[in-house]
Amino acid sequence: MSAFSESALEKKLAELSNSQQSVQTLSLWLIHHRKHSKTIVLVWHRELKKAKPSRKLTFLYLANDVIQNSKKKGPEFTKDFAPVLVDAFSHVSSESDENCKKHLERVLAIWQERMVYENNFIDQLKQILLTEKKAKKRTFEQIQEEDDDDYLSNSTPKEPPETEDLIKSLQELENAASGDAAVRQKIASLPPEVQDVSLLDKITDKESADRLSKTVDEACMLLADYNGRLAAELEDRKQLARMLADYIRSQNEILAEKERKLEEYKHKLAKVTQVRKELKSHIQSLPDLSQLPNVTGGLAPLPSAGDLFSTD
Repeated sequence: MSAFSESALEKKLAELSNSQQSVQTLSLWLIHHRKHSKTIVLVWHRELKKAKPSRKLTFLYLANDVIQNSKKKGPEFTKDFAPVLVDAFSHVSSESDENCKKHLERVLAIWQERMVYENNFIDQLKQILLTEKKAKKRTFEQIQEEDDDDYLSNSTPKEPPETEDLIKSLQELENAASGDAAVRQKIASLPPEVQDVSLLDKITDKESADRLSKTVDEACMLLADYNGRLAAELEDRKQLARMLADYIRSQNEILAEKERKLEEYKHKLAKVTQVRKELKSHIQSLPDLSQLPNVTGGLAPLPSAGDLFSTD
């Protein structure tokens, strides 16, 4: 594996995607460099706050994967992540929707079930999500005001995106979650027991129950991850739609201006063409001086100065 450095970690975090493979690959790299766990956690926390809202949940999925899969090799990450998780959950929860909070609640449920952290610490994290939910409640007037603000912001013309930025956004959607056939196949292949409560009656021994519990946890994480990716894709597509709207508006304005210029120069061309036609006609009506006779041939020569002053 590549050597560890803060810049290398920052680069890997910037390239982190919502896919399970991306999260697990980076998780293995971090666990391999667990002797730098304190630095890793600090950089992770810093980059989490700088990430787009649609990517913050992925950062927590990464932390979850590292914390759970590093326990067998040592307690470094479980211990070093603990001091920043309260702030991280608060930060992500404050910028996330209800769907994202459900994913966070599921992560906490798994931590509690597997005793990753003590119950009082997990209860503290749960309380953060509950507090943020209450804080998100708005009055009808507030909703109306925000809707009006949204309408005004959407109706106000914005600077059009650069063509390169538009192309980049379109290219990024080529690898969007909705096109991930491998994950969709995994979801389609999930056993019916994880989706049908009525089938739980068939579980008659603890060993089978434990196996199913593990399968259900993995299914929950798989679906939570995929739902997070789909939600991020939805936001990306909304953003792209806004970019396209601004771009099309600017192109229509440019088109209208070019059409105006075209009409203006068509008018100028018509005027110049008319002048050319009139000038040609005028030239044809003028006499040809080269064809006139020599009118000086029959005249007597002019007198010299001596002839003018002669006394004879």
